[in-house]
Amino acid sequence: MSHERQTLGRWGEEQAAAYLRKQGLKILARNYRAPVGEIDIIARSKRELLFIEVKTRRGTGFGLPQEAVGPRKQKQIIRTAQWYLKQVKIGNLQPRFDVVAILCKSDNSAEINHLPNAFGLAD
Repeated sequence: MSHERQTLGRWGEEQAAAYLRKQGLKILARNYRAPVGEIDIIARSKRELLFIEVKTRRGTGFGLPQEAVGPRKQKQIIRTAQWYLKQVKIGNLQPRFDVVAILCKSDNSAEINHLPNAFGLAD
């Protein structure tokens, strides 16, 4: 991955984390890595444990950012979440899979589209 794409990705994850905190969520982990994959952000609300994939783009020439989270990526995130759940006790929290899509606008501001329950085990 190019340095520019990595920088854009990190910027997008920062924007997403700030947005999620403003929504009242507590960030538990960022860039959680397991032998089966990686999850960008793990957060919690009072009732739910959120596994969040962040996709950032500078434009829509290759489609909307959220369209990059296809079935293969979803399965990898689910496998990684299952790994996490075996390692960490979460009590009565309900797992949820979200996507935060971010478009970096020409003025370097972020257009954020949060998609709660973007996919699940039945998808």
